[in-house]
Amino acid sequence: MKIITWNCNGAFRNKYEFLNEFDADILIIQECENPILSKDISYKEFAKNHLWIGNNKNKGLGVFAKEFIKIEKLHWSNIYENHAVNYFLPILINEKQTLIAIWAHKNNSPTFGYVGQIWKYFQINSINIQKSIIIGDFNSNKIWDCWDRWWNHSDVVAIFEKNNLESVYHKLNNEKHGEETLKTFYLHRNLSKGYHIDYCFMPKYLLKENVTINIPEFEKVKSFSDHLPLIINY
Repeated sequence: MKIITWNCNGAFRNKYEFLNEFDADILIIQECENPILSKDISYKEFAKNHLWIGNNKNKGLGVFAKEFIKIEKLHWSNIYENHAVNYFLPILINEKQTLIAIWAHKNNSPTFGYVGQIWKYFQINSINIQKSIIIGDFNSNKIWDCWDRWWNHSDVVAIFEKNNLESVYHKLNNEKHGEETLKTFYLHRNLSKGYHIDYCFMPKYLLKENVTINIPEFEKVKSFSDHLPLIINY
């Protein structure tokens, strides 16, 4: 199965055809429009088999699958101590594989923004993730760990490791978190401001020799988005 995660930087209705050449089975797209409310007929046709969440009809988190793939939304809690964490979409693929799509937000939290939201979500749902694929825009990297926090990027990675999940990129490239040679995001499309903030974590038993990950050249993508797609084949 081939899965792509991509923060499309909005207006996905004008960009989805760019991904056709990769022929993915499932697309995880951040900042995309709600297809149901879209007036674009071709986009609605493209999105025949999708799930979408969001507070803004123009920018949400979508999962798009080929028509023969069954995707079901799982109704997991997103409430941590009376605070709702947003833009986490757990799904079941073909009635057997759990996948959690992520678009990390600040979510009006003065303290637990971005990776803090991820940390909260997996405090609530850690029991569910041992056999899950966790994928998306984390807006996070170990380089931004703060010494006085217990919800750093490294703490989230530790939660995943405890549940036998490993980053596909780091495993296949033999790199450590915070030392990534390939970037997935360029701030203001500036090549001197590149960061690795998009991830796919996978159960270790799925990380076999036939698993691959590909990140296209930014030159190919920059007219569409400041993020690069992660293309995972397993």
